[in-house]
Amino acid sequence: MQVDILTLFPEMIQNACSHSIISRAISDNLVSVNAINPRDFTHSKHKKVDDTPYGGGAGMVLMCQPFLDALASVNRLDNSQTIILTPQGEPFNNSMAKEFAKKDQLIMICGHYEGFDERIRTLSNAKEVSIGDFVLTGGELPALCILDSTIRFIDGVLGKIASADYDSFEDGLLEYPQYTKPREYCGLKVPDVLLNGNHAEIAAWRKEQQILKTQKMRPDLWNKYTQNN
Repeated sequence: MQVDILTLFPEMIQNACSHSIISRAISDNLVSVNAINPRDFTHSKHKKVDDTPYGGGAGMVLMCQPFLDALASVNRLDNSQTIILTPQGEPFNNSMAKEFAKKDQLIMICGHYEGFDERIRTLSNAKEVSIGDFVLTGGELPALCILDSTIRFIDGVLGKIASADYDSFEDGLLEYPQYTKPREYCGLKVPDVLLNGNHAEIAAWRKEQQILKTQKMRPDLWNKYTQNN
């Protein structure tokens, strides 16, 4: 997958992509990540990419020209998806990550300051995506969240793709509790069922724990799960 990220802070993207699973995916040529700075495309001699909003108001608004010219510079593949990161967008979730993973290219546009000139949204024809009902200072962290979540569903990125099959949200429930050595720590013991080697009993216990945890921690998910099952 080719990933092109338009950002005023390319170092944030480059630094994050030099660690962990993303770095390994890049090294294995499963993913390529390119950070493009709209400042490199501005016509302003002072590298200006924002200006005051028409109609007044606080803050600065990102200008059309630098961002749309930066977007036009991207070598667009046929099977690509352009995304604008904005709190106004459609909430990102596991299903969306799976759909993005089917693309050959993701192009993500990171905002900053008070947001985009509306014509950037219109002319880019991008899908607006939000990672939650809160506001950040820029789109770089959401872009990295989407990148990290999406590439997990690309064959070969995880050692065993099945390890993604039992994560939270995959079947509509939160993940079951996990344990490793030692068997007892600070008076807390690993549940006996996980030690008896009976895979049917272990699977039943894990499902029960998923249900109990989802009911307690995310009643909204539990209600949705019961409606669909």
